[in-house]
Amino acid sequence: MLVESKLKTLQEFIDNFTRDELVWVNGYLNGILSNHGSKGSAPEVKSTVNKITIAYATETGNSKRLATAFAAKAKKQGIHAKVQALDQYKLNDLTKEEYFLAVISTHGDGEPPASARKFYDHVHQNGFKLPKLKYSVLALGDSSYPLFCKAGEDVDEQLTKLGGSRISPMQKCDVDYEPEAEEWLNRVFNTLNENAGNSVAIPQPAAVPKKAKGKIIYKGRISAHINLNDIGSNKETNHIEIEAEDVIYQPGDSIGIIPENKKHFVDQIIQLTGIDPEKNIDYKDELISVYDLLHKKINIVHLPERVVKKYASVLQQEIPETKIDLLDLLKIYPVKDELEFTEVIKILEPIAPRLYSIASSPEAHPGEIHITVAKDRFNVNGESKYGLASEFLALLNEDDELPFYIHPNKQFRLPEDDKNIIMIGPGTGIAPFRSFIAERDATGASGKNWLFFGDQHFLTDFLYQSELQSWVETEALTKLDIAFSRDQEEKIYVQHKMMKKGDEIFEWLHAGAYVYVCGAKEPMSVDVENTLLRIIEQFGERSKEDAIKYLDDLKEDGRYVTDVY
Repeated sequence: MLVESKLKTLQEFIDNFTRDELVWVNGYLNGILSNHGSKGSAPEVKSTVNKITIAYATETGNSKRLATAFAAKAKKQGIHAKVQALDQYKLNDLTKEEYFLAVISTHGDGEPPASARKFYDHVHQNGFKLPKLKYSVLALGDSSYPLFCKAGEDVDEQLTKLGGSRISPMQKCDVDYEPEAEEWLNRVFNTLNENAGNSVAIPQPAAVPKKAKGKIIYKGRISAHINLNDIGSNKETNHIEIEAEDVIYQPGDSIGIIPENKKHFVDQIIQLTGIDPEKNIDYKDELISVYDLLHKKINIVHLPERVVKKYASVLQQEIPETKIDLLDLLKIYPVKDELEFTEVIKILEPIAPRLYSIASSPEAHPGEIHITVAKDRFNVNGESKYGLASEFLALLNEDDELPFYIHPNKQFRLPEDDKNIIMIGPGTGIAPFRSFIAERDATGASGKNWLFFGDQHFLTDFLYQSELQSWVETEALTKLDIAFSRDQEEKIYVQHKMMKKGDEIFEWLHAGAYVYVCGAKEPMSVDVENTLLRIIEQFGERSKEDAIKYLDDLKEDGRYVTDVY
């Protein structure tokens, strides 16, 4: 029995934790009690569970790294852990599994990674049952996005519908995922031992202090804004330099920027609905005016179908589920009054941050962040429109303030200074490679640097031309191969330039070079990978199967990495 003062302290302590965190604390305390009074180190625990499958799906490598680390810890518990990527997993094996852990990230608009698509579709077909499956899901994501960890949630829910039982509740993880992932694994191991009748609790490590929730928001100031395309180009690519005190990042990282909606769109929405722009609304535990909410917080352009469906429910009307701007939706299906529009505001989603690869080097550009942004232009029903974020950034002027945060990319990192690198980055894909070259130049790295760059026209679209040529002259850039697709009748892309230098590329690979690809996911990155396979097959004198294995080994060793979008 506790005295009143200690009971009050305990209650205050408990109130600060979620249910899942309390489950972990329970396991932690059990571990302390089971070993209380014993001298020396805690006894090593061996689980009576013999084997477990740990499957992962990732695009950045985080899920894979966690799955591999989990397998190593399972081995210490006496559990044989089979680690497998979901795109390599035999779907028919799922009905045979007894213990199954899934580590899955979420990308795009709540979508699973490409490597998880077959598994994701398979478990949603409902054509089978999993009565003996005991599982748990670790879901990775970014809480800045509306459908945070949606892919993991879907898989977790579906495995239960198919008859599986949870070893431990699904754990959602934000960008700083390590502490939550560790807690989840400890809960899983505790439950496995409890279910197996093991009376000795797993010794828990010392509690790891949690990082503060939320991201560090830097207040930047635009110090330079330059259109990198020359007169006559049909593109607009902006080089933007942002000053920010004490900003910390590494080459390969990105920055996250939350764009603002155009004021004249907000004004029209307020006029149409008759709502008081100064009216305060409770939004995520913050009182904010309707005007600021529409201008800076919630998305009002290109509403996804799920939001249009909710809008129809509020108005109790039949509305086709299609992507549409809020302003157009209000014009076609107007709200009755201010009260109904207030209900509409509640179903709108926050503006999702946009990520841009950092084009500067902390060594070469201290106190600054540079980004390379192509203005996104497209047509809707014959009307020319622009991407919300790229237009927002294009309209910024020098001395304007710009809040941002750093989005680490732990997989897209420079190797040791003496290693050679091959960089393939057409268009704005050049951004992180400008960072790489500047960093290696500033630090005096001895490794060789080879860049493949491409765009439409040499005269108007050669991004960072003078810098690249200067780096070639000073030998900071060892080799530069360029491809401009529209300067001749037959289109020439970076993959064509790669094939022409195939023998030399393979020599670099064979000597231990690292390959980096950045830019459009389709078709560029697919074409580049297929070209690399052809180079390995032809100049490495390997069969097609051996070439695939060679490239897989490069990926496994972290020597072939991509940052594509």
